[in-house]
Amino acid sequence: MEFQIFIDAFTSLINPVHLSFLLLGTTLGLLIGVLPGLGGVAGLSLLLPFVYDMDPSHALAMMIGLLAPTTTSDTFPSVLMGIPGTSASQATVVDGFPLAKRGEGARALGAAFTASLFGGLFGAFVLTGAIFAARPIILAMGFGEQMMLIMLALSMIGMLTGNHAFKGLATCVIGLIVGMVGYEPHGAFRLTGIPGVFESAYLSDGIKIVIIGLGMFAMPEIVDLVRRHKTISEDGMLGSGWLNGFKDAVKNWWIVVRCSAIGCIVGALPGLGGSVVDWIAYGHVIQTSKDKSKFGTGDIRGVLAPESANNAKEGGAMIPTILFGIPGSGSYAILLSGFILIGIEPGTEMITERLDLTYTMIWSLALANVFGAGACLLLSSHIAKITTIRYGFLAPFMLILIFFAAFQATRDWSDLIALFLFGTLGTFMKRYGWSRPALLIGFFLSGRIETSLYQSIQVYGLSFFERPIVIVLLILTVLSIYGALRYNPNAGKVYTEDSEASTRRKWPQIGFTLFMLAVVGIAFSDGFRYETLGRIFPFAVGMLGFLFILPVLFQQIMAKKPCAVLIDKELHGETVHSEFYYLAWIAGMLGFIGLVGFPIAAAIFIYHFVSSKVEINHLRNGLLGLSAALFLGFLSYFLTLEYPPGLLQLFTEHYLGFTMPFYLGGPQ
Repeated sequence: MEFQIFIDAFTSLINPVHLSFLLLGTTLGLLIGVLPGLGGVAGLSLLLPFVYDMDPSHALAMMIGLLAPTTTSDTFPSVLMGIPGTSASQATVVDGFPLAKRGEGARALGAAFTASLFGGLFGAFVLTGAIFAARPIILAMGFGEQMMLIMLALSMIGMLTGNHAFKGLATCVIGLIVGMVGYEPHGAFRLTGIPGVFESAYLSDGIKIVIIGLGMFAMPEIVDLVRRHKTISEDGMLGSGWLNGFKDAVKNWWIVVRCSAIGCIVGALPGLGGSVVDWIAYGHVIQTSKDKSKFGTGDIRGVLAPESANNAKEGGAMIPTILFGIPGSGSYAILLSGFILIGIEPGTEMITERLDLTYTMIWSLALANVFGAGACLLLSSHIAKITTIRYGFLAPFMLILIFFAAFQATRDWSDLIALFLFGTLGTFMKRYGWSRPALLIGFFLSGRIETSLYQSIQVYGLSFFERPIVIVLLILTVLSIYGALRYNPNAGKVYTEDSEASTRRKWPQIGFTLFMLAVVGIAFSDGFRYETLGRIFPFAVGMLGFLFILPVLFQQIMAKKPCAVLIDKELHGETVHSEFYYLAWIAGMLGFIGLVGFPIAAAIFIYHFVSSKVEINHLRNGLLGLSAALFLGFLSYFLTLEYPPGLLQLFTEHYLGFTMPFYLGGPQ
């Protein structure tokens, strides 16, 4: 039986069509990893609307293919320019960038890709074994156990914050509140407007995860990087030493193995993932090394450790994702939504009836890592050239692309408005040190924890707290929150007035915290509108929100000296314009789309943005805008997608009796 499952999984894996879509996804993942600020969350959020009508096996291959290599190709900007490609490559900058400045960029990349390849394969191997070990545990899970497991996962998100655990836990609560919007299990519509005055039909169906993913991760990063007016890399030159990098990885094989194991363990803990795994591995290799003097100045061990860990964590993060339906990281929250979209339900079914599919996914992850690392090694000199492009050229196209992808969520103009609002929220969360991954994971798990809560109460009553596994999980949840508060990595750290934790300009931060508190207050007060069971979740979430946000607010108001609760990353910003300036550009773009339609507005916006922010070259900038419109037209035609209509399209159709062609914004 088991042998036949392996044969079926392997047959699916080597199917030429499956391999083709896996390669296509891997190619997209490599490009996304090279561009700072995107990464797996934004990449999968962009892909999700386009896989809706695809064959499930093709969509699965593309999604896994895209996710796997982003933590490999993100090494390019980390090493060549000192800008982390994703959050999982921050520690690589510490020693990778100094190596590149010494002319040893090729050596650093060679070592990084070799370590990444091993880490990815190690993670897939561990995941294969975990399927067998976890099967009896999963089959013992009832409603109460599932609810407490999700609670444990949410409590771990406090570790995502880096600076302040209360901020992370509070942001997780905000994610739960955003997930409450729309239809609730007892049939009422929740947080859809002002009762009796105005209620939004768009909000009644809930906010789509594509909007949250792009708003929290893609738009804030694009705004941040375009403000700096830099290329990703100065010249894209790598130097020599590829073989030396490979030899370094072989010579330090024990570091690679240990850090790969660390990556698997950390990846399997929901909420940690790429935000901390590279720093944990980096700290481990420093602590266990006899000679610590060269770290931070270009020590190859400082590249091997984080790179092996951040690829191995993908296999680790897949464990709770496949087995329990709990995302191991923000990327896997989007991946889980993709699974559900194409008819794959994580949980017991994945280790019983669909075990062959589970193994196909695991081995696809391993194969995508091999493809990704191999492509990075073979094409590195060409890929490095991409990093020499000024971000001012890329930013307008990326903005157009993410808004086009967002519109496919429900094909309503409200999608664009929602993306702008959540992108603005994400921009200021990044500035003031609030955890964006925590919000995304809280949002994704909101519906599941509410449903599990009601099922547990209806089936067991309060007696489900007497079940042994529930008691164990409850104790672990309490210990997790205590650990997040007591053993935060930054606890006891001393800040100065020259740091981003300065007491200068603290009132804007206080204003933002008050906004977060107001969101919690609205959610709590909304609970009074429902019957007994319908009140439980809004009241519970609201009280948790008050419990976590009020201490943050109190500490911010009372702070007389720099501390972790005060974070403003703009205090020492090297930018000419504030976030409001570029947010106004995006608002203007949306207004123009509303007037003339998406493709026409996209072409003109790109031309005008590049002319204003990079340099005036009418022919080149016009061709850039036209190329973007043609690319979107190609996607729309072959994937049967739609453009947001503008007043121009509506006017010609209703008053002139003429329907504009789809490549000018009309319907297909």
